Amino acid sequence: MEITYSKYRDYYLPDLAVSQKEPATYGRFGRIRLKYLKEHCRVTYINLKTSGKLTHHLNEIDREANVMLQLLIEQMAQAQGITEQLKAENQMAWVGAMNNIRSAAEEVILRDIINK
Repeated sequence: MEITYSKYRDYYLPDLAVSQKEPATYGRFGRIRLKYLKEHCRVTYINLKTSGKLTHHLNEIDREANVMLQLLIEQMAQAQGITEQLKAENQMAWVGAMNNIRSAAEEVILRDIINK
């Protein structure tokens, strides 16, 4: 890689091109991954940051985690027999069961995707 310089008044400055950056569209899981990288995987964080791939990585982790969350919630609800009929008959039991399922699914995601 060759670096070129341009003279600006009495100084030579490198000719730098700003690359097209991917917009940061990550949400909760992307922010959790960012925090994890900063606190526990400093070298990986610095490598992703300096290569310009950090935002893409966080967007991918967030997308993957959200897809997995929806899939796990559906599968766990089906396995536990949580149906729309239960929702119509006993809303509080349905809400409690769905909250438990969501919490369990989020724990799986944190263990398998975020903290890998």
